[in-house]
Amino acid sequence: MTDRLLTDAELQLMNILWEAGEGTVRAVLDGLPADRPLAYTTVSTTLRILEGKGYVTSRKEGRSHVYVPAVEKPGYEKRSLRHLLGGLFRGDRLALVRQLIDSEPVEEAELKALQQLLDDKLGGER
Repeated sequence: MTDRLLTDAELQLMNILWEAGEGTVRAVLDGLPADRPLAYTTVSTTLRILEGKGYVTSRKEGRSHVYVPAVEKPGYEKRSLRHLLGGLFRGDRLALVRQLIDSEPVEEAELKALQQLLDDKLGGER
């Protein structure tokens, strides 16, 4: 697998496969949001590119190929976050978290969950 991150289009298809566990071109196409339609050939080509990059594997079933993620989502999330943190935020974790909570409205329940995560990380000290 390459160290390059996925393009937006590749990530969109991978999210569908991660959620479903596997899928044919048609199943992936059907999983796309209505406001983001892609052609069958575009999805097929992108899945073959993902296979070439090592992100998915495929098996033949009848006349179709079934694509299966070869990379687990949590591992890719971790790698993407490291890339974002090291690049844009130059390793400043606090700046990353600050941007996450200041740039968009955050529900009170999410803030409480974040506080719980911090409390757990600190060993319950407050």
